[in-house]
Amino acid sequence: MLGTYSYNEIIRKTIIAFGTLFNEVYIKHEEQDGTDYSFIKVPIAYGPIQKFLARVEQKPDLKKRVAMTLPRMSFEMTSLKYDSSRKVSSMQTFKAIKTTDRTEQVKVFMPVPYNIGFQLSIMTKLNDDMLQIVEQILPAFQPSFSLTINLISSIGEKKDIPIILEGGVNMEDNYEGNYTERRALVYTLNFTAKAYLFGPIPDSTDGIIKKVQVDYYTDTNTKNASRQLRYTATPRALKDYNNDNTTTLAENIDDKVTVFNVSSAVSLVDDSYIMIGNEEMYIKNISGNILTVLRGQDDTSIESHIEGDSIDAITTTDNELVEMDDDFGFSESRFDFGDGKVYSTTKGIDVSL
Repeated sequence: MLGTYSYNEIIRKTIIAFGTLFNEVYIKHEEQDGTDYSFIKVPIAYGPIQKFLARVEQKPDLKKRVAMTLPRMSFEMTSLKYDSSRKVSSMQTFKAIKTTDRTEQVKVFMPVPYNIGFQLSIMTKLNDDMLQIVEQILPAFQPSFSLTINLISSIGEKKDIPIILEGGVNMEDNYEGNYTERRALVYTLNFTAKAYLFGPIPDSTDGIIKKVQVDYYTDTNTKNASRQLRYTATPRALKDYNNDNTTTLAENIDDKVTVFNVSSAVSLVDDSYIMIGNEEMYIKNISGNILTVLRGQDDTSIESHIEGDSIDAITTTDNELVEMDDDFGFSESRFDFGDGKVYSTTKGIDVSL
């Protein structure tokens, strides 16, 4: 019912990234003369604290100077809540490029903000061990620490995810039974990760707008409306992407010329666009090898050009190569008012209705 299967592994990646934050914590023990006799990397694993405490209680060994199972850290995800303070429009989209093929552009809906709760538990036998661990962790959170996570590898979508330390440190010193029973110091820290969840990532053909059609009616009764307007538009590239060198200029032109000769107009057609240098032009008419054009289209600067300059046609091939952040245009199409006449618009020509 919800639509296409989608699993971007974002929650899993966030859990792994959170655990990785604490995988380089050490404690050091010294002799009375100040020399080191042990330097221990504190192990960390995913799981509830109760599991590790049960392991400690089931097999105590007070004859060993340092416990085999302590010190240790564990963490687990404790909550997943929608964050309304970071809400954006559910219909807002952005353009992205497929990392597998840099020419493929997709349209992706904005992610949904969620807060992921984590609890980090620290267990030690000695109080000094606990203090060493805590003092390596707390200075990094003021109160947040940002992690860069590759949320969607297929489009290279990376975001900085703040990890926020919530409140202070909860301390628990466990004594059970007589003085020979094992003691476990347990500190717990609660964190919130400001994450984002994405829906399905479309294929390139699904994400690119191929055609837009808008229908206007004069009445809410669309079947019996007396006057109807249908407008269609297809996105087009605003520049040449494949450098096809369609033809060349056969004469020098300044910024006033709108009719000029080309070496060959065989591959050019009326009602299309060309690029000469950085200037885009619209071809109104072709007669032999003579072009009649509109200059400086789509806000490009009108420039002077010299004989032999390359002319690149902007074709449907270029439309398929539109890059991210290219504010592409639209080629207007026919529309019908229902009066038996067909109207059309062309770039640069004003049609009064």
